[in-house]
Amino acid sequence: MPDPDPLERVDALLDDVLPPPHVRQQLRLAAGLTQLEVAEAVGVKRLAVARWELGETFPRRPHRAIYKHFLKRLAERYPEAAAADAGMTTPASGSRGSG
Repeated sequence: MPDPDPLERVDALLDDVLPPPHVRQQLRLAAGLTQLEVAEAVGVKRLAVARWELGETFPRRPHRAIYKHFLKRLAERYPEAAAADAGMTTPASGSRGSG
């Protein structure tokens, strides 16, 4: 099986970002959701969501894709909450992980 196209690998890296931690929290609050509700939907413990929103840890696979999808949908519904730091993102993965 050949390696994926290098351009596709680069695009995948660039698309795999999350908004800054405080924007994650703003999006959740705009929707009127608790950390527990988000945790249950994503499949992690509430503490993992709290740490993601504080920027202490980053979601890992497979939860990262679910959480990223969740944030994207919230940003579509609540653009004012997402606009607080337009253009600022943090990598979806890091040396520290949770969930």
